[in-house]
Amino acid sequence: MSAMTQDTAVRTGRLARAAVYSALLVFAVYYLLPLYVMVANSVKPLDEIRSGNMLALPQVFTIEPWLSAWSTAQIGVEPTGLVPYFWNTIKMVVPAVIISTLMGALNGYVLTKWRFRGDTALFGCLLFACFIPFQIVLIPMASVLGFLNLAGTTAGLVLVHVVYGLGFTTLFFRNYYDAFPTELVKAAQIDGAGFFRIFWRILLPSSGPIIVVTVIWQFTNVWNDFLFGVSFADYDSMPITVALNNLVSSSTGVKEYNVHFAGAILAALPTLVVYVVSGRYFVRGLMAGAVKG
Repeated sequence: MSAMTQDTAVRTGRLARAAVYSALLVFAVYYLLPLYVMVANSVKPLDEIRSGNMLALPQVFTIEPWLSAWSTAQIGVEPTGLVPYFWNTIKMVVPAVIISTLMGALNGYVLTKWRFRGDTALFGCLLFACFIPFQIVLIPMASVLGFLNLAGTTAGLVLVHVVYGLGFTTLFFRNYYDAFPTELVKAAQIDGAGFFRIFWRILLPSSGPIIVVTVIWQFTNVWNDFLFGVSFADYDSMPITVALNNLVSSSTGVKEYNVHFAGAILAALPTLVVYVVSGRYFVRGLMAGAVKG
């Protein structure tokens, strides 16, 4: 009787796993279907898209839409494609991510290992900044950029993203450093190490997991931002998200859907690569302390 019960339990477990995997497969297909449509139609001639099924595989394979989106599509006045705006975004993202990560690490270090009067209230203000909607800061930020003569520049966009991302980076590092042994910091102080030496020699080398989390978070947010880009960028500093919107909007007459699909994939490709390459480290970093507190 017990053997039959055990066999029934095994079959029930297998059926349950099969049901779970089937549901996961359905959800995976559902969420990946838009990506498939974009990729499949980005390598089709325009006539095939207009006359055929968008879910069908391409009958004629071509990379012309990709080449057109990258370097020859008309955006605004001149046919420049996405390539200059791609590099504009690189010049904006790299310094914004580096500066906000370092400042968040310093803030987390100060708020956990160099406690002072009012540090909890200060951290609460930084934490509150994480929940401020983008739209609320547009007018004050525009005034600040105008006062600093940074309106319409890449440096201005870097400043905007550093300021807005500082609350998140501080939260990540503060929670991570809160679990770091304070005895090591005190021992280093006894040995004569100062503020920055402790930070550079002890805390920062041990912060690999949370640095990965912060870099992925900031890179994704800054790269995918549209509102700040369309509000504060000039033609020479326009990021790729704004250029992609202009690429789609500037099409007159026949809509070049294959070029639009290719441009959207090009704009999203860096963040996709970052998550594919570093996704597992992102999860490890969160488990290592980014959600503790």
